[in-house]
Amino acid sequence: MSEEIVEIKEAQLPQNLRTLWLKALSALELQNHSYAISLCQAILKDQPGYLEGRKLARRCAVILSGGAKKKGNAVTQMFGGGFSSSKLQSQSKKDPAGALVSLEKELEKDPYNSQLNDILFDTAIRMNLLDTAAFALETVRKGDPENTKLLHKLAEHYLARDMPSDAAGVYQDITKQDETDIDAVKGYKDSTARASMKKDKWSENASMGDVQKDQGEIAEMEDSDRAAMTRDQMKDKLAKLMEKYQEDQNNLSVVKEIAKIYENLEYWPDSYVFYNWAYQISNKDMTLKSKSDMMKQKAADENIATLTAQLETDPDNAELQSQLLAVKQERSAEAIDDAQKRVDQNPTDPQLRFELGFALFTAGNFNDAIPHLQQAKRNPHIRTRVLLTLGRAFDAKGMHDLALNQLTDALADLHAMDGTKKEVLYEMGLIHTKMDNKSDALQSFKEIYEVDYGYRDVAKRVEESY
Repeated sequence: MSEEIVEIKEAQLPQNLRTLWLKALSALELQNHSYAISLCQAILKDQPGYLEGRKLARRCAVILSGGAKKKGNAVTQMFGGGFSSSKLQSQSKKDPAGALVSLEKELEKDPYNSQLNDILFDTAIRMNLLDTAAFALETVRKGDPENTKLLHKLAEHYLARDMPSDAAGVYQDITKQDETDIDAVKGYKDSTARASMKKDKWSENASMGDVQKDQGEIAEMEDSDRAAMTRDQMKDKLAKLMEKYQEDQNNLSVVKEIAKIYENLEYWPDSYVFYNWAYQISNKDMTLKSKSDMMKQKAADENIATLTAQLETDPDNAELQSQLLAVKQERSAEAIDDAQKRVDQNPTDPQLRFELGFALFTAGNFNDAIPHLQQAKRNPHIRTRVLLTLGRAFDAKGMHDLALNQLTDALADLHAMDGTKKEVLYEMGLIHTKMDNKSDALQSFKEIYEVDYGYRDVAKRVEESY
């Protein structure tokens, strides 16, 4: 069985690779940078998740290459080993682990290359190596800070991982390059406020303004926002644009501007309507389709959050309960529909099969989810997540023995006691409990208890057995 690739620390390196790592560190001290890179590449070929090795290789490559190089033609650029960006992108989709090896060889020659690092980011995301992905774009941030497109991508990556402080730093760097970038200005303000809320454990219901004032950040925010329009200015511009829109509803530039202003005002439903119309009249521009879908999701999320908050104050309100259920069901149906369309376009892609299977599983449609999840097992990089979801699907159908078979296979692929292994063991413990296999259940919980006393309720379960 293929072992799932995860990010690891030095202590988790096998002994033979730890020896190579020590030699790489020694080579760095002796300024033998080429040898240090070759040692790091040997380690990464076996352990792609060893980020410290990747960082050391890049540090040495920067020294050898003399820093950032002048940008070549983005269309015709070929990398030193004969690889074009399109070839590397193709390899990344078909064989991400192999692509990481190819990328390291190319980055040895041009460590700050934005295209290479962007492909490294996408490849790492496919393999769930999230810190490695961040490192790829942090390299761009250092070596090519004018590439604000990739810096936006990095900031969004940090926000998706609930790292608002890191995102704020990236947005601030973007505004240094382009002080008229409204998205970056707004992103910096919102990220800084979120970071303050997270640090001080503020209630999610606290307003952004309250947090900013209480943290004494309002002056700094206003300085960063001078180049951007105020809300009143945006509303004034919106009124003028709406007049133009009434004159010609097929004016694409006007429709896009209206959608953008609604987005900046955080009027998600209105922004969705205009982005969707822009997509319809734009000869099906997929960028606008993506924006439209994003606004629709944000509108639904806002609606769900509002209904949830209302239910907290009025938990017995049947009408609110019904509305919330309907919105969630609609979101679930849309997720399934989108995933099904992607599978229809590329039915042999195990990743897409997993996304469809997971959407069906989340919706409670276990029978339809199972065959897609079974096909997704062919991808070794997501195999553990697939088996875990498949085990839960069988468990939900009351087929506990089949569920345990899936989880046992998942466990065989896991070695380090990371979050995934704990999750698998915990699920096994729950299923053994349902089957009244008290001894096996306790053994699963004990394995977690021995390394992580605070994991869920394992301490209570284990200690009550004595």
